[in-house]
Amino acid sequence: MDCVNTLKPERVFHYFKEMSRIPRGSGDMVKIADFCVAFAKERGLSYVRDNADNVVIYKPASDGYENSDTVILQGHLDMVCQKTEELNKDFLKDGIDLIVDDGFLKADGTTLGGDNGIAVAMVMAILEDNSLSHPAIEAVFTTDEEIGMIGALQLDMGLLKGKKMINLDSEEDDTATVSCAGGSDFNVSSPVKKVEMTGKKVTVTLKGLLGGHSGVEIHKGRANADILGGRFLNAIKGLDFGIISINGGDKSNAIPNSCCIELCVKEPENFEKPAYEVLREIEKEISDREKLIGKIIFENDGEYDVFDNETAKNLIFSLVCMPDGVMAMSADIPELVETSLNLGILKTEEDKIILHSALRSNKMSSLYYLEERLKVFFSAFDCEIKTYGHYPAWEYNSNSCLQDLYTETYKEIFKKEPKVAAIHAGLECGVFAGAIKDFDCIAIGPNIFDVHTVNEKLDIKSTENVYNLLVEMLRKML
Repeated sequence: MDCVNTLKPERVFHYFKEMSRIPRGSGDMVKIADFCVAFAKERGLSYVRDNADNVVIYKPASDGYENSDTVILQGHLDMVCQKTEELNKDFLKDGIDLIVDDGFLKADGTTLGGDNGIAVAMVMAILEDNSLSHPAIEAVFTTDEEIGMIGALQLDMGLLKGKKMINLDSEEDDTATVSCAGGSDFNVSSPVKKVEMTGKKVTVTLKGLLGGHSGVEIHKGRANADILGGRFLNAIKGLDFGIISINGGDKSNAIPNSCCIELCVKEPENFEKPAYEVLREIEKEISDREKLIGKIIFENDGEYDVFDNETAKNLIFSLVCMPDGVMAMSADIPELVETSLNLGILKTEEDKIILHSALRSNKMSSLYYLEERLKVFFSAFDCEIKTYGHYPAWEYNSNSCLQDLYTETYKEIFKKEPKVAAIHAGLECGVFAGAIKDFDCIAIGPNIFDVHTVNEKLDIKSTENVYNLLVEMLRKML
């Protein structure tokens, strides 16, 4: 990590490096919250830590700004933890290994955590710098954003006086985000009935896909490995095999880039050629978008517990026919996905199969209809259905003072017009907007590419530009 020491802004990357040493995958928030509390204590700043491990740090206004409106600076503490198959890393114990490469900050074989660690690092750099001019700051660091905005939904908004908020969870440095999707999680648990089968164990892997964020990249047509796994099973169902297990993806908001299927095959000599033909057909079909690597490995002969006919039939039917991907585009905002879903987790447990999708929509009525559509679809099977993790959409505010300030400051610094955009991804801004009266908000951030994947990278110069922009916006809030 020593390579990070020379990057600018120095203190921003200092704090990002320190955070990268701390395991902070969603659901594992205690240690990173401890870090935030220690930061506040060391600088004599008042703070609140709640039962969800959200941390709010307060910094008084600088001289001359005592009568200015309080501003909220906000980011989330958790990250999506993904790694390459060959990497031996325990995200509950190990930190992230940083690499500087041609103007970008990356991680060695894992997600970087730029989403949204860079926000926290920027805010910490501002909180510690007493030379800056700014109104009173309420720094809000929320937890478990990536698994349903759990921290933000549990935060007591009475802890905040501010009605203006700059969220730092956007990923394009020339764009202010001003609206986002709401969403929910849809979980199906289907019981598995098994029978014994004698044959050769065969492992089929579909990997090498791009994957990506199920909000900001759902419109790019990236293949979902779980859905392709269902397509493969459907295409070979005339062969004599039983399904031992199928697993792909471990985050509902990440498009699965790999899927592993274990089969028991009666006649392996008659299985390999037609199975490979299916894999090659799929590989060729999507080769204009991304690369799929399909492999078949023959293992031991023996007796195996496999899904019975009904379980296998229902699984294949679900994977082939359930909706997935973009459902509707916005009629109001060009190129904005309005409603979508992503089958992010497909998991075989001892006595059940789990299918877990992340649903999103910029219209809550469309979100609820999509939930109903899935409920009707899966009601045809013996299964348990749960919907949870609902978070509201953030609607566009045409009278935003922060949008005007952002546009004015951006043009002064960079001598060009910025963009103002709505996104299909969920942002915590929607939670705050639903709870704070007369709320005004924008979301900004540096360029981050391939979030939620092992290819995630943070643009170093872009980070410096956005930090300087943020500092100047605070200075102008007199």
